[in-house]
Amino acid sequence: MATRVSYPVEIKMKAIEMRLAGVPVSDVMKQLGIRNRTQLKVWMKWYREGEIHRMEQPVGKQYSFGKG
Repeated sequence: MATRVSYPVEIKMKAIEMRLAGVPVSDVMKQLGIRNRTQLKVWMKWYREGEIHRMEQPVGKQYSFGKG
């Protein structure tokens, strides 16, 4: 069974900044050591929707009710 990876908030924000600057997804994943392309998409979705607080929550606990 696969293990869950918890990325620090700094890595998540750096990935978002790189994507906003137009860096391709594959390059962002390679440079920051992100395993899953979908994870990057989720972070971008949270960023666009203003749910930055979700970046700081532990793996498996990303809920939005009451902002954590």
